[in-house]
Amino acid sequence: MKRKKQESGAMAAVCQLRGGNIHPFGAMRHFTPLGGGEERIYREMREALPVLDAAVGKMVRLCGGFEVKCRNPQAQEKLNAFLEMMPCGRGQMGIESFLSGYLDSLLTYGRAVGEMVVAGGKLRAVCWGDVTTLEVQEGNNSLDVVLWGMDDHGLMRPLPYQHLLLFTTMNPEPAHPYGVSMFRGMPFLADILLKIYNTIGSNWERAGNLRYSVICKGGENLDPVTAQERGKAVAEQWSKAMEDGKNGTVRDFVAVGDVEIKVIGGEAPLLDSEVPVRQILEQLVAKTGLPPFLLGLSWSTTERMSTQQADILTSELWALRRTVEPAMRKICQTFLALEGLDNRVEILWDDISLQDITQESQAALYNAQAEKYRAEAKLAQEPV
Repeated sequence: MKRKKQESGAMAAVCQLRGGNIHPFGAMRHFTPLGGGEERIYREMREALPVLDAAVGKMVRLCGGFEVKCRNPQAQEKLNAFLEMMPCGRGQMGIESFLSGYLDSLLTYGRAVGEMVVAGGKLRAVCWGDVTTLEVQEGNNSLDVVLWGMDDHGLMRPLPYQHLLLFTTMNPEPAHPYGVSMFRGMPFLADILLKIYNTIGSNWERAGNLRYSVICKGGENLDPVTAQERGKAVAEQWSKAMEDGKNGTVRDFVAVGDVEIKVIGGEAPLLDSEVPVRQILEQLVAKTGLPPFLLGLSWSTTERMSTQQADILTSELWALRRTVEPAMRKICQTFLALEGLDNRVEILWDDISLQDITQESQAALYNAQAEKYRAEAKLAQEPV
């Protein structure tokens, strides 16, 4: 029986990106990157490998926060109050919480989406959305993108208020408007690593739950009935002894004749997993751009961040900041414009400090001493 679909003329909800969803689980094996649909793989990788989840968290926290500088003192006061207490959903408040969720999505999926909620002609809240439920298409020209979402009938349609949406991609490719995730290139290695961990767990489960082989010798001259009864008696007594052992009771096993007891699989050696696990982890950690010791991996005797490592990581963090800065600026400009104030703003990011405090203090001391000596030399050269 076919039913005719009726178009609904109801207005869209104020918040277009929030909705109920079911957390998906899938298998990482047989994964082939095809340019899309790998979001479930990346999410499962973070759940299965704590080192990757910790890498995303470290990158988000190391990125730090920012301040906004306005040209109008009144605009500065109102904007600071809004950024400090603005609701961003999921029980979070403030621009720092929104930035953390935005960066988390950007690193995991290669793209992030947010929405500015306007009510009564004022900007009331800013929330981040789930990019896995949206589609991106080019707009009327190659410089614009249009976000599509699912309507009440289960069909993908353009979201009605595109000017209130925030969309950021990380390292986008010319082929499609989607960004590139930090986890791209990792599913194959992650699958191998999980197989190794699963094998290690199975081996230790076998070591903690032993299976025995009980062999009664010297029964070659017995008739089949007697041999069967003897074997049944030995098996019964051995089962009782093992059952009592599980309950914490010590029970001796007494048998007549030559009885040989062996652990099934006890002669099989455990494979050394240190070398292959480290090789795979080195590849995964290299993709994140973080030093290994920041993720709890001790691979060298001197666990310190060199100047070169600090400079490289600082450049990575600044690149991430430059990627999300237009979205942060759009939030501030929209708020000030709706308030009827000068919306010209400047984003001032917090300083990134990755060097040892002792070395920084010594460098500052040396600079001060050099400045003092130069001043004294200059005074000594001046005529009296």
